[in-house]
Amino acid sequence: MAGVIGLGADSLVAVPGANGLAQAPQPPREFCERPASGSAVPEPRDLRSHDGVLQVDLAIHNSRQPDGSTRYCYLTPDGALSPTLRVKPGDLLILRFRNDLTDLATALPGADQPQALPFPAPLCVSKNISDPCGSGAMRPTSANLHFHGLTAPPVCHQDDVLKTSIQPEDPPFEYRLRIPADEPPGVYWYHPHIHGYSKMQVLGGASGALIIEGVERANPELAGLHERLLVIRDQDLLNPDAPPSKSEPVVPKNQIDNDGDAANNGTGFGKPAKDLSVNFVPVPYPDYPPASLKMKPGERQLWRVLNASAITYLNLAVLFRHAPQPLGIVAIDGVPIHFNGSPAPSVEWVNHIGVPPGARVELIVEAPPLGVPALLVTRAVDTGPAGENDPNRALISITAAADAPEPQAMLPSNPEPLPPAARPWIGNAAPVRIRKLYFSERPENPNDPNSPTTFYITLDGQKPKPFDPQSDVPDIVARQGDVEDWIIENRSTELHDFHIHQLHFQLREWSGVAVNEPFVRDTVSIPYYNGRALQYPSVRLRMDFRDPNIVGTFVYHCHLLEHEDGGMMGRIRVEPADTAVSTLSSRQFTRGEQYEQK
Repeated sequence: MAGVIGLGADSLVAVPGANGLAQAPQPPREFCERPASGSAVPEPRDLRSHDGVLQVDLAIHNSRQPDGSTRYCYLTPDGALSPTLRVKPGDLLILRFRNDLTDLATALPGADQPQALPFPAPLCVSKNISDPCGSGAMRPTSANLHFHGLTAPPVCHQDDVLKTSIQPEDPPFEYRLRIPADEPPGVYWYHPHIHGYSKMQVLGGASGALIIEGVERANPELAGLHERLLVIRDQDLLNPDAPPSKSEPVVPKNQIDNDGDAANNGTGFGKPAKDLSVNFVPVPYPDYPPASLKMKPGERQLWRVLNASAITYLNLAVLFRHAPQPLGIVAIDGVPIHFNGSPAPSVEWVNHIGVPPGARVELIVEAPPLGVPALLVTRAVDTGPAGENDPNRALISITAAADAPEPQAMLPSNPEPLPPAARPWIGNAAPVRIRKLYFSERPENPNDPNSPTTFYITLDGQKPKPFDPQSDVPDIVARQGDVEDWIIENRSTELHDFHIHQLHFQLREWSGVAVNEPFVRDTVSIPYYNGRALQYPSVRLRMDFRDPNIVGTFVYHCHLLEHEDGGMMGRIRVEPADTAVSTLSSRQFTRGEQYEQK
C-alpha cells in the first residue's frame, strides 16, 4: 500500500511501481497561496519594532496558476504572507530583500519567445546590471520596493525606484530606512515599482502594509480601540466568461478596452474590469460571495483600509439592512486629518468614502446589533467613457456575535500627546510658484479605440512624451523648503489618479471650485473630460517641498499602474534649499499674489 514517505517542498510520494514502490515528485510548491472565497477575513502577521529597530527578511515570489494567470507575493522565511511592518517615528527599519522571481514565460511548455512587454517602450537592461543601485534594469523578473507615502530620501537602499533594481541572481539587498521623528502616524504600504511591470506584479498580489504607530496620540478618541487592517487588492477575473448574476439588472453588452478589461458601461452593474479581494480572500464575479467578519454587537473598531489595487477605484460604505451607516474618517493617506495645525475636526463623519488606487483611509466603524445583517460594499465609480468598469459589489459580510474574536491589535489606552508641529499647516503656507500639468492619452490607431494606448503627463506648453526610463533629465526642478501650487488637468475621457512620491499635498480646488480640504493626501483622482465642457477638469494642489528628507530625484505618476507602465510618469528633482531653481513651465508669485493665496 502506498503512503507518504517525505514532507516539505522536496518531498516524494510513494506509488506502486514495477519493482514495488517508485518515487514520484509532488507538484511544485504554491508559494502564493490564497484563501477560498467566502472565508473569514484573515489578519496579516504584525512584525513590530523592538528597541527602536525592526529587522525583516522578505522575499518576493511568483507562481503560475492553472488558468494562466500569475500570482506574486511577499514571504518571510517562516512563510508569513505580506506581513504588516509596524514601526514608530524615529525607528530604524532594516529590510533584507531577496528576489525569488522566476521567468514563468520561458518556463511554459513550448515557450520559445521572450515575454512581450506590457508597455510601449524598449526593454531596459543596464550595462551595469551587476550593481542593484545603478542597474535600472526593467525585466519581468526585476524587483525593488517603494515605501508609498513615506518621506524617506529617494536614494538607493531607502526609497529610490528609478535606478534600484534587484535581479534573481543578486544576493539579498538591504533596505535601511530611518523613519523620520515627525513622520505622521498612519497606514503606508510597500510594493514593487519596476517601470513597465508595476501593474503585473501589484495585480498579482505583491503588496503589504506599513504602519507608523501612534495615531491615537494624534487623536485621543481612538485610544483603546481594536484595530483591523483591510488590504483590498484587485486581480484578473476568476470567472471571465460567466454571465452577470441574475440578481443584477440587464446592462448593455459588455465592451472591452484596449487592455482586454470590461469597459465602463455607466450603469453601476455588469462585468467588472477586475475581481477584488480582502486580505487575499477573493470576492469573485459574478455572484460576489463576500468575505466574512465577526464583531461584538455595537463594538467600535478602527478600520485601516488600504486600496492596494493596480487599477480599481473603491467607493466604500457600510450598510445595515441596505441602509448606509456613519463612518468616522480619522486619517487619509497615512496622515491624521487633524494634524500639524490642520483645521479639520478629529473625526469627519460620512456615509461613504472614495478610495482611489494607492490611497488609504482610516475609519471608526461600529458593528451592527445582534441579528442585523451588515455589509461592507464598494459602490460604483464612474471612471469615464474610456475607463474600466468598477461596479457595485459586496466585499465583507459583517455578523454581530457576542463570542466574536478580538482583532490582534489594540491601540494604547493612555497615549501621550504628540509634540507640536515643526512647520506651519501647509494650507497657511504661501506658494512661491505655480505649475500646470495635464494628463492625456493617444491610441496607436485613432480609429480603433481598442488599439494600444500611450499615456502622458506633461507640463503645459511642452510636447507630450512618454516617460523615458533611460533619461536622467528631470521634467521639473523644485527647491527644498518651497511650497508650490500645481494645477493638473485631465484632457482624457477617463479618470486618472495622481500620486507623487516622498511628499503630501493639500487639495485646494476641484475644477475651479475652491475646496481647501483641511487635510493632506498623497493620491487624488482627477475628473475625466466629457468631450463637451468648455474647459478641461482639473485639480489645484498645494505641494509641500519643505521636508529636507526629500532632496533628490523621484517620480510623480498616475497610480492606475497600467497608465504608469504605459508612460504616464514624470521625474522631479528637488534641490537643496540654497539652490536656484528653474521656473520653466511655472511662474513666480508677486508678494501681492502670495498674500491673496493665503
